[in-house]
Amino acid sequence: MIKLKTALTTVALAGSIAAVSTPAMARDTISIVGSSTVYPFATVVAERFGSSTDFPTPKLESTGSGGGLKLFCAGIGTQHPDITNASRRMKTSEYDLCQKNGVKDITEFRIGSDGIVIASSQKADNLDISLEQLFLALGKQVPSPDDETKLVANPYEKWSDIDSSLPNVAIRVMGPPPTSGTRDSFNELALQGGCEDLPAVANMSEDDMEGVCQSVREDGAFIEAGENDNLIVQKLIDDKGLYGVFGYSFLEENADRLQAATLNGMVPTAEAIAADEYPVARSLFFYVKKAHVGVVPGIAEYAEFFVSPSAMGQNGYLKDVGLIVPPRDALMKLQDKASSMPNLAKEELM
Repeated sequence: MIKLKTALTTVALAGSIAAVSTPAMARDTISIVGSSTVYPFATVVAERFGSSTDFPTPKLESTGSGGGLKLFCAGIGTQHPDITNASRRMKTSEYDLCQKNGVKDITEFRIGSDGIVIASSQKADNLDISLEQLFLALGKQVPSPDDETKLVANPYEKWSDIDSSLPNVAIRVMGPPPTSGTRDSFNELALQGGCEDLPAVANMSEDDMEGVCQSVREDGAFIEAGENDNLIVQKLIDDKGLYGVFGYSFLEENADRLQAATLNGMVPTAEAIAADEYPVARSLFFYVKKAHVGVVPGIAEYAEFFVSPSAMGQNGYLKDVGLIVPPRDALMKLQDKASSMPNLAKEELM
């Protein structure tokens, strides 16, 4: 796999220069915020876009999916970002926020797939775990060991307390904060996926069930790492008793040093994620603020550049850096979308 460090450094430098040299209301550099998972892919595209076109290298900031959408939806005008990346789909509440603040016309691009992995140092005891066991390890409230129909504060201190086949080490998992799309997807796909069929939540309303199933324990077993997946990687390498939650692409980038847990009997692979066979697979997106197209130079051209065959084709450079790219027919639809920039409708998000 091609390493991303050079591209990341280039764009970080370009972003720093743009930040100090471009007035808020008269900038000529595209401003992009959002997901830490999409950030490495967008960075590679931005660096190539700046070096091979007449437009400046876009400025990127890793804010997390939720943080990026909040900034994106804050209003129209060049003091607000032009594009936001997301490792989950926009929520209807975020769409409503955009509409309230005058961000009426938005185009959505689904750029590929990613999986969320539970990883550890190759020197650690690897996990082979079900989603139910993962919820029992990390849920804030879990079924009582004495009565599966009653919820109690999570009593489990070691993985082996849940099942004797699991490692006899303390439950310590490092993952992203609530503003992260990775955290949203992990809570919904992994934790709720392991919780929603338990007898203790069987008779709850959907909202109450989600409240229980997506609540993470706050007693130190789950450690928030901020919007920096590379920090989690480094911590795992340094601490063989720690497990980490992040996107599959970061696992691939560090495959010589990290290993992935088996979830529900499935090892994460690009093929399993693309086929939605891996239980914690999700889609990746970016959103374009159409009111800024033609005001800030290069936005439409950047979107076309991102979804070009050279970037996202089966032999494209984004596949080389870990993106699980869409099939050919889906890519052609993305290219049509980049040309026509259709408006996202709220009904599409429901």
